Amino acid sequence: MTVTLAVDSIWVMLCTILVIFMQAGFVLLEAGATRMKNAGHIASKQLLGFSVAALAFWAVGYGLTFGEGTWIGQTGWFLDIPADKDAIPIEISFLFQLSFVAVSLAIAWGGFAERAKLGVYLIFALIYTVLIYPVIGHWIWGAEGWLHAWGKQDFAGSTVVHLQGGIAALVATLMLKPRLGKYNRDGSSNVIPGHNQVYSVLGVLIIWLGWFGFNPGSTLSAQDGFYGYVALTTTLAAASGVLAAFFASRLLIGKAEIPAILNGVLAALVAITAACAFVEPWAAVVIGLVAGALTTYTAIYFDKKGIDDPVFAFSVHGIAGMWGSLSTGFFASPRLVEKVGIGKAGLFYGGGFTQLGVQFVGVVAASLYVALVSFIVLWVLDKTMGLRVSKENELKGLDISEHGSYSYPEHVLFMQQVDGARRIM
Repeated sequence: MTVTLAVDSIWVMLCTILVIFMQAGFVLLEAGATRMKNAGHIASKQLLGFSVAALAFWAVGYGLTFGEGTWIGQTGWFLDIPADKDAIPIEISFLFQLSFVAVSLAIAWGGFAERAKLGVYLIFALIYTVLIYPVIGHWIWGAEGWLHAWGKQDFAGSTVVHLQGGIAALVATLMLKPRLGKYNRDGSSNVIPGHNQVYSVLGVLIIWLGWFGFNPGSTLSAQDGFYGYVALTTTLAAASGVLAAFFASRLLIGKAEIPAILNGVLAALVAITAACAFVEPWAAVVIGLVAGALTTYTAIYFDKKGIDDPVFAFSVHGIAGMWGSLSTGFFASPRLVEKVGIGKAGLFYGGGFTQLGVQFVGVVAASLYVALVSFIVLWVLDKTMGLRVSKENELKGLDISEHGSYSYPEHVLFMQQVDGARRIM
């Protein structure tokens, strides 16, 4: 192995660690945004899902995604791919791509939160890793994928990772139906506050940190320093999203709600993920601003329409993923398109509607495929084992009903003592 390849390999492995560490961020974000009676369950299913995904992606998922074939990969099972002395070792490539699968799966989990059976998570994780994620991944990132051949621009996964996870979360949200007590008979919505907003803030900061492995790492090289440019556009977009969500929340809600601000940074990161290597810094700011404002509005809109998305996964990752995927059709810079070597310049640079059309087709194709397969899988699971825990178990909390213990036993004991004292009185 040459020194150059060794440096690139170390770089990608470092970025892999950063992206895998995003799982810790998702644990804190989702657990903090939901109730304490479900906190341990939410944290533990993250480990279980990652483990299922690792084995399934090693066995068949990686080959389906990156193997030879137009519609789906047909080679590379169990990483049985001839070694290339001029490329990053297959083991490192696998781990890097696995970290992306795990993020996409973590996004999908948001739509299941606080009411799905633990077994549903495990089965859906397996099928998502084998039948859903690899198909879109191959279409866009596979060397022979049809959207890749068309020039679909998705540098680090606004479509492949985030849109897929967001659509799967929406389907789960609709099929599981709202949490108990979320909506009144007249359709009005009740706020179900998360039990620890500090956890959620810390989780988002960890995810933001991990994103420096996500986007810059997708350069797959440390040689020319282009990863620094990608990190710049990523940061500018994220910062813009925070401020856009802050002002949008003040305007639409009257308060600078913390969940809205957190959603703003995540939505902006999602949106810039496709465009980070294709757009100029000023465009990254615009992309982030639009994403932050859009996710705040859509989160409120969907809640009013009776869609109980506990962590706003579809607004943050689905809607922002669509916007980010389309954004290169407007803002892709000719000089950066030439450097990356994928697609054409955007509409605002005289490229016409060609690239925007390709991006649109990619968004529609991915959305329809993920929605259809997710629905079929969850429908079958619903008819066989059932998707949702019983009313009694949902009220008790999934910590005790699925795992036999509470994450906060002292609090539960205290509440039981208070309740007992009230009964005596």
